[in-house]
Amino acid sequence: MTQAKVLYTAKTHTTGGREHGVARSSDGHLDIKLSTPGAAGIGTNPEQLFAAGWSACFEGAMGLAARKMKVALPADLAIDAEVDLNLSDGAYFLSARLNVSLPGLERDVAKALADAAHQTCPYSKAIRGNVDVTINVV
Repeated sequence: MTQAKVLYTAKTHTTGGREHGVARSSDGHLDIKLSTPGAAGIGTNPEQLFAAGWSACFEGAMGLAARKMKVALPADLAIDAEVDLNLSDGAYFLSARLNVSLPGLERDVAKALADAAHQTCPYSKAIRGNVDVTINVV
């Protein structure tokens, strides 16, 4: 088995957790306050951060799929990510939806792009089998 080539390593330092925390990246590009989901205070939460990261990565994976399929992605492509924090029997877990908008593409082509992206996106791979995921082409 060959050694994987590391393309990038994200480094963050977080203190205070989701209730009153802060997270900073080693390069200074990310410097945010954290808060509990639904709280009135200032800050974002891990679920929002995951939704943003996953949808951005997924769009990149769609670009790769589009090039392979020789399809031009519309300029107004959009992905609305929804990540739910759930509680059942005292255990927390996530569920998620990606609502993919590809205006101007035929539905079967748009669906094929979304399906291909879901197979190659590193975030999709990381949560496969662990998170209930729905990919909707809207």
